[in-house]
Amino acid sequence: MLGTSMVIGDGVLTPCISVLSAVGGIKQAKSSLTQDTVVWISVAILVVLFMVQRFGTDKVGYTFAPIICVWFAFIAGIGVHNFIKFDPTVIKAINPEYIVDYFRRNKKDAWISLGGIVLAITGTEALFADVGHFTVRSVQISMCAVTYPALIMAYTGQASFLRKNNGLVGDTFYKSIPDSLYWPMFVVAVAASIIASQAMISGTFSIIQQSLSLGCFPRVKIVHTSTKYEGQVYIPEVNYLLMLACVFVTLGFRSTTKIGNAYGIAVVFVMTLTSSFLVLIMVMIWKTNILLVISYVVIIGSVELLYLSSVLYKFDQGGYLPLAFAGLLMAVMFVWNDVYRRKYYYELDHKISSEKVKEIINDTNFCRLPGLAMFYSELVQGIPPIFKHYAANVPALHSVLVFVSIKSLPISKVPLEERFLFRRVEPKELNVFRCVARYGYTDVRNEHEPFEKMLVEKLKEFIKNDFWLFHLHGTQGVTNGDQAVGADQNDVGESKEGLVNAEENQNVENGDWKRTEEEERHETLDREIEAVDRAWRAGVVHLIGENDVVASRGSGIAKSILIDYAYTILKKNLRQTDKLFDIPHKRMLKVGMTYEL
Repeated sequence: MLGTSMVIGDGVLTPCISVLSAVGGIKQAKSSLTQDTVVWISVAILVVLFMVQRFGTDKVGYTFAPIICVWFAFIAGIGVHNFIKFDPTVIKAINPEYIVDYFRRNKKDAWISLGGIVLAITGTEALFADVGHFTVRSVQISMCAVTYPALIMAYTGQASFLRKNNGLVGDTFYKSIPDSLYWPMFVVAVAASIIASQAMISGTFSIIQQSLSLGCFPRVKIVHTSTKYEGQVYIPEVNYLLMLACVFVTLGFRSTTKIGNAYGIAVVFVMTLTSSFLVLIMVMIWKTNILLVISYVVIIGSVELLYLSSVLYKFDQGGYLPLAFAGLLMAVMFVWNDVYRRKYYYELDHKISSEKVKEIINDTNFCRLPGLAMFYSELVQGIPPIFKHYAANVPALHSVLVFVSIKSLPISKVPLEERFLFRRVEPKELNVFRCVARYGYTDVRNEHEPFEKMLVEKLKEFIKNDFWLFHLHGTQGVTNGDQAVGADQNDVGESKEGLVNAEENQNVENGDWKRTEEEERHETLDREIEAVDRAWRAGVVHLIGENDVVASRGSGIAKSILIDYAYTILKKNLRQTDKLFDIPHKRMLKVGMTYEL
């Protein structure tokens, strides 16, 4: 949860610092512009950026993809130009001896400077988001063949420039650009900052989607914007919250210095946590040699902890912001996940057996109404306890009852013939079924009548298949028995003529019996299908379980605050079940029940 919270915090800070630093370059050409003007221009760009997220990563990415190629070409070309023009001897900096000399000369100041140096590698922590949009091989090729070489040439050129211009450290990027390329570079830099922001916004959407599927994040609407890549999603509620957070941070800090301090903590925290989880994967899944694991921890871990200690030194200079974000998000995620698990285990422990359903329906005070009722539940196996609560308070039930559980699968589309899985709740006379409706992430879910019609049609198919499958096994058993009886008669030694006559008479009787039995089977099946059709014509009612949760009696103060206050506040301000399922309100009935957890 800490890592997830830090990535979301990173998704707030990356657009702020990227856009603000890029737009700040306009003061080099227009010195009359104030910092306030730069801040408001940055805010306007951020608002537009978040507004176009609804069109999807595909459209936004394809729009800016050529620009990022131009960006890398520009910074690499300018870097080579500055390297040749000012001081090519900076190539000696690849010698590790200079690192040791740097720390020996500057001591504590050198350690503090690591907090700024780490900003040179920011963005790499968001590579996980790209895997959801592109193949691993394409990410590896683009990083190793384009991004990394371009950055090395850019930073080398800036180092050469600073060798001759020591007093321009604060504005190295724009000051090192040749005058003839200033405005083209400014435009490309602003566009590139938008792309960098887009990567972290997409990463935030992806990680929230994964957290939601694990029950670690409150219910939000997930809009899949690509039929090819599952990771390309758009979350409207999160998008607007991110936009507001970015605007407030930009207006509040107003400079890249404080935002950079906060940004550095978020980035290094994410990197350190990622390395920690990688160690667990190496030990538990990859079964890596322990010596390699220790080497990784000593080398990578010591470097990352050194950078982490440096960025934390600037905690009071804006570094507190990502930790505040992480604390708030962790609290929300912990509250939701804890109560979510408690509710799930409560329903598992209190689910209703088939015998109890039969007992409830066969109660003399219980009547069946014409119609079809769909009872929605998250419980896939078993019948939720809220059904017993409903039956106790409303002693009437429709003639056909289907418990529906809607599940999303990590694939683009689920074929219609595979969408519905049915099981019958015995005995058959109850006309009670359980159904799992499976949807891919680009399938349109529940467009009122079509969903109901598809479910009823598939239910009738299930009844037919189940009926004939059951009687197929029964017919095979009878056939085997007939053959055994014939063999016994043969063993007794009856005459051939008498045996033939007996077999002919028996075949006639068996033929009449089989035709009668076949007709009875068809009539039975027709009655079952007709019962479903009558219920469908009588009308469909959607029953939604609304579960309120309270802390059980005798619970401690912490548990009471967690369930009675924190979770209740979250639930009241988030998406309700009927909105998630897109259920028609005219035929919806909510059934309330209180769970004591």
